[in-house]
Amino acid sequence: MTARSTRCTTAKTRTSRLAAVAAIAVAGSMLLTACGDQTESGSTKEGGSSSAAASNAPLFSKLPADIQKSGVIKVGTDASYAPMEFTDGGKIVGVDPDLGQALSKQLGVKFEFVSGTFDGLITSIYTGRQQLIMSSMTDNKKRQEGLDDNGKKIGKGIDFVDYFSSGVSLLVKKGNPQGVNSLDDLCGKTVAVQRGTIYEDTFKAQATKCGDKKLTIQAFDTDAEAQTRVKAGGAVADLNDYPVASYIAKTSGGGKDFEVVGNQSDVGLFGIGVSKDNTQLRDAVKEALDAIIKDGSYAEVLKKWDVEGSAVKSATINAGK
Repeated sequence: MTARSTRCTTAKTRTSRLAAVAAIAVAGSMLLTACGDQTESGSTKEGGSSSAAASNAPLFSKLPADIQKSGVIKVGTDASYAPMEFTDGGKIVGVDPDLGQALSKQLGVKFEFVSGTFDGLITSIYTGRQQLIMSSMTDNKKRQEGLDDNGKKIGKGIDFVDYFSSGVSLLVKKGNPQGVNSLDDLCGKTVAVQRGTIYEDTFKAQATKCGDKKLTIQAFDTDAEAQTRVKAGGAVADLNDYPVASYIAKTSGGGKDFEVVGNQSDVGLFGIGVSKDNTQLRDAVKEALDAIIKDGSYAEVLKKWDVEGSAVKSATINAGK
């Protein structure tokens, strides 16, 4: 599974996070607000229930007192990753916002999504700017422990409530003109990828494997930029989670821009990120996730977006490797 970076774009194709779907309402309609964390893009607020209604929600009492009082959970995302999260008509929509809506019904508070750059999302948890991350972020030990690519400690790390399972796939130009079918086929070529994601890590590992037959990696702030590079022929492939790569291939240019090649690899877990200092919120979210899995609303969201194959059977904490 993969982990993205803060994305904030419109009409995205993976990072073009192609977009178009009905906007979501989590306890009401989502309102566009200023984009957080280093970008200028849209965000959405999912409208709310009254305090009386909120207090009657099944798991409202499980939340920290400050969230009960405010009636809002601030959620950081990079809304450029269709179908997981992207902007449509100025609103953030997709799998994660819909799951946020389902979770909010259990918890009795609004999930307020704000879009920013992927590589700034964890920092937004450290600073308290956001309280959760819902952005198709891969749960791995590096993020749990606050380590950089070299294993150096750069933060306290975050906890994850794992909610989705996926592998990664290569996205190439329609017709696959370079005959790419695996990572090994990339040696001696140029690839494009979103900066700060586990996809970039995968390409870096492959570059080491390629040795003298150099693999050139072009990293961009958004996946939309990486996709544009592939479409223009400046790079032979991009790397994405399978559901996202599949969505891009089906929708970009009416299905004429890209195709998915090879087998899925690096199957892993996406997690909802939360501060290690806020175990009460973490545990409340886990309980809410188990509740929507049990009542079927989780399955309904995944079916709506055609990603049922990525369902998990129960919520887990820090199960990523």
